[in-house]
Amino acid sequence: MLTNRQLLLPYILPYMAYVAIASLPADILSREVNYGLRLAVVTALLLWARRWYCSLTGPGSPLVSVCCGAAAGVAGAGLWVVLLAPFVEAEAPAGWSGLSFALRLVAAGLLVPVFEELMMRGYVFRLALQWDKERGKGTGQAFQAALDERSLDEVKPGEWSWAAVGISTLVFTAGHGMPEWPASIAYGLLMCALWAWRKDLVSCIAAHATTNIVLAVYVLRTGNWQYW
Repeated sequence: MLTNRQLLLPYILPYMAYVAIASLPADILSREVNYGLRLAVVTALLLWARRWYCSLTGPGSPLVSVCCGAAAGVAGAGLWVVLLAPFVEAEAPAGWSGLSFALRLVAAGLLVPVFEELMMRGYVFRLALQWDKERGKGTGQAFQAALDERSLDEVKPGEWSWAAVGISTLVFTAGHGMPEWPASIAYGLLMCALWAWRKDLVSCIAAHATTNIVLAVYVLRTGNWQYW
């Protein structure tokens, strides 16, 4: 059984690769090429790392979890718009072609939910939970013990603590721009609640995917591009 330190790279690398490619200047790569590269590179990394990932399913029915996640995702999209609205101004589509929009939709709807939930609720949440348990036992160097003596597979489905909820939500929020922080905090809490309720990651992935797809449809229909 691999320790959490040994599992860090497989969980964090797809996220870091996506962010790195997204950060490339627009004069180097067109939107279409940029999103195509993200899809190709991150998909390859996920396939490479899949042998080390924790189970996405739990004790309940995966189909029920997907349905519950989808419902939570619709609610999450509404929550995101309401909480982001006071901090953003209306934006024009800024030259999104049909192809670039489609590639972004595929990335946001099918790719981002997988690697982001694996990292945030699959790794960060569980590591924080194990650190909290070590700390509660009075273990010296509790974080080092959680990294080098514990494994993600030891976490029971749906197991949680307030420290794990808080830390994973803050890390999730840090990956978003400042205007998105209130919405990100609320969404991170929603995903933690879904994990505790359904006891699996498939519900969180389904929720995240639904939210991103609903937001994409919303901005396309309304022209409110500031929400996506």
